[in-house]
Amino acid sequence: MASDYEKRLMRVLDHIHDNPAGDLSLDALADVAAMSRFHWHRVFRALTGETAAQTVKRMRMHRAAIALVREPTGIARIARDVGYPNPASFARAFAEIYGSTPAAFRARGELRPLNRSLKPEISLMFPVTIRTEPARRLAAMPHSGPYFEINRSFEKLHATLAARDLLGRTGLMIGVFYNDPAQTAPADLKSHAAVEVPDDAPIAAPLEVVTLPAARHAVLTFTGPYAGLPAAYDQLYATWLPQSGERPANLPSFEIYRNTPMDTAPDKLVTELCLPLEG
Repeated sequence: MASDYEKRLMRVLDHIHDNPAGDLSLDALADVAAMSRFHWHRVFRALTGETAAQTVKRMRMHRAAIALVREPTGIARIARDVGYPNPASFARAFAEIYGSTPAAFRARGELRPLNRSLKPEISLMFPVTIRTEPARRLAAMPHSGPYFEINRSFEKLHATLAARDLLGRTGLMIGVFYNDPAQTAPADLKSHAAVEVPDDAPIAAPLEVVTLPAARHAVLTFTGPYAGLPAAYDQLYATWLPQSGERPANLPSFEIYRNTPMDTAPDKLVTELCLPLEG
């Protein structure tokens, strides 16, 4: 029975991600789940911790935030692309999530492009420390495609763990990344949306077991919307690493999420970017 609900929830989450401009009303999503409107609402909230409307709004605004900092597309067009034909309604919804208007968010430049002339004596924008990260066993949902869309797999991971009554046994949320997005086509990027689990926690498809070995890491602590992470990576790789005298190890980098968008305002999100080092 749990597997049946998992499949219904996966189908709905895929539908939301694939159709941000479409009809994502409770009735429409109940049809996708093939359940009655009343029962689907209760099942969805029990498995995700949010109402369907909250999830839809959060996913749409995440898509909009990415578009605002990555694309020159006009705000009215972005609003339509995420299901808001009225720009004023979109601006209100965006401000409720991000605390600013779409125009202010774009003007503030959440990507904060790297200043390539940054001198070694100038303070770095985000703090970086070196520490030994422990070995970790992860329950992971595989993700293929642009890294900024990994939230899609995190939604599925959370729903799967909830359906299997495993959320109470999980630890830190972690994203593991295997390719350089500057060298790999977006469609070919591979990653895992993952969470720490104890050794005896059962992991079955579609989840996979990922093991991270104990190792030294450079850890950059970024506070703010996920749309700003590319600039943080620029600092870590293009500024901090050449100045540090360190060399990266042949291991995947990963991100540790100290809180989540489900209960934290975007400007308060804390993400640790972990770059494995030799030695």
